[in-house]
Amino acid sequence: MNSRRRNLITLKDPEAKYPLPLIEKEKINHNTRRFRFGLPSPDHVLGLPVGNYVQLLAKIDNELVVRAYTPVSSDDDQGFVDLIIKIYFKNVHSHYPEGGKMTQYLENMKIGDTIFFRGPKGRLFYCGPGNLEVRPDKTSEPEKKLVHHLGMIAGGTGITPMLQLIRHITKNPSDKTKMSLIFANQTEEDILLRKELEEIASTYPDQFSLWYTLDRPPVGWQYSSGFITDDMIKEHLPPPGQSVLILVCGPPPLIQTAAHPNLKKLGYTKDMIFTY
Repeated sequence: MNSRRRNLITLKDPEAKYPLPLIEKEKINHNTRRFRFGLPSPDHVLGLPVGNYVQLLAKIDNELVVRAYTPVSSDDDQGFVDLIIKIYFKNVHSHYPEGGKMTQYLENMKIGDTIFFRGPKGRLFYCGPGNLEVRPDKTSEPEKKLVHHLGMIAGGTGITPMLQLIRHITKNPSDKTKMSLIFANQTEEDILLRKELEEIASTYPDQFSLWYTLDRPPVGWQYSSGFITDDMIKEHLPPPGQSVLILVCGPPPLIQTAAHPNLKKLGYTKDMIFTY
């Protein structure tokens, strides 16, 4: 990387805050949006290592609110960063009558408004074909792990860190790492990035497999329904092994009552599971 290119990285300091303007907003479905933010110049890239995420910071009702997101754009994209975000509106979920502070703030942003980005952040680094560095927690040193098969359990917008890896691995012809994904959603309409995921699965059938489960499936649904079970994991993800890593990202119920207990039951050890 030459010095000019290095100078055009947006996220130079992981503790600094970078104000980026909203330049485009697209409605993906009833509660999900694609937000495009402009980088400092058309030649800038974000500068986010694969496996990492960014934080958005905003002062909302006199309180600093910080949330983590994985962009769906990459450092192949110059001049912008794209986030796909599900908006948690007021009075929709009985447990959260106020809705999501950050997501409603984003929903109300006008083109030209700015928000602070901070990063790179994260405990997972994809360093090259099958080579990962994983920090067990924020303070520990990264541990190297060689992986031949990545299993992925994603729920809702938890698909974004998985897509980041899936894209990165499949576009490198010398990377033979296999990936298997179980993607859980409430309804068929809620399946984000479906077209791209299915295109990748049909282009790289020996490298990437995709399976869905829905809480409320339509009539004639060809995939699974309901919460992720141990049988589903057994059938669609790699079995426990030293060169296997299962990545988990999604809402707390998916992680705490579906993914973790079933992985443990099937014999996956702590070092075989990484939760975003």
